[in-house]
This record gives sequence, structure tokens and C-alpha cells, in this order.
Amino acid sequence: MFKRILVAVDGSDTAQQALQEAIKLAQELQAKLRIVHAVDVVNLNLGAEFPNPMEISDALSKSGLEILRKAQAVAQQAGIAAETRLIEIDTLGHRIPEMIAADAEAWPADLIVICTHGRRGLSHLLLGSVAEGVVRVATKPVLLIRGK
Repeated sequence: MFKRILVAVDGSDTAQQALQEAIKLAQELQAKLRIVHAVDVVNLNLGAEFPNPMEISDALSKSGLEILRKAQAVAQQAGIAAETRLIEIDTLGHRIPEMIAADAEAWPADLIVICTHGRRGLSHLLLGSVAEGVVRVATKPVLLIRGK
């Protein structure tokens, strides 16, 4: 059924739950696992008075690589040899949900696992939802893991 599972992580506790679910599925289905983390380095507010915008971009990428390293270690401890990919958005107009869906298409995944933080009201309006965006644009099935 699902032989290639892509899980998106963001370093949150909820993303950790999604990772655990993806690992469990990969074990049960003897599937390959790909762990992705996306950073948007082009849509930083470069008009703001940052000391050095490149330092911010580099810090985001470094943090993303660390999130992936930790997630890969969790998978390895569970006996799953997962591959990782840092998705760096460096083109105006590209958004994280679309880039996750595009990576799932290119890899190609059979299933996308992603966490949802369950925001509602004003926080949802202001922050939006990466998970909701992935569900809207993905051509692959999406398993949403809601935080506890």
C-alpha cells in the first residue's frame, strides 16, 4: 500500500508525534521514510533592521539541519534508515506547503504525514496552517496528526 512515506517536521512536540506515527507506519508496512524540513529564506523581512540578513538565513538553515539530524536519529533508534532533506525556499512566490507537496511528488511519496497544531480563530487567520496548505495542494494522500 504505502511504500514511500514522507514526513514533514518543524521541531515542535506535535511534529514529533507525526514523526513517531510515520516511523510506526514505516515499520509496519516495511516502507521507506523521508524526513523533510522547510525553511523560507526568501520571505524574510529584509527591510527590517537585521544586522545581517544572510546571518538570519544561515541560522534558519542550520536550525533546520539540526531538526533533521535529531529526527533521523529517532528513526534510526527505531530501526528505520530514513533519508532527510532540507527544503530551502529561495524563490519569491514559493510557499512551504507547495514545496512540501512538490517534494512528495518528486521523491515520489505514497503518503505525506504532517502535524497540525489545531490553531483556530485569530491565530489561524494570522498564522495560517502549513498542514492545511499541504492538504489543499498535494496530489498524494495526507495523514494529519493532531497534537495532544
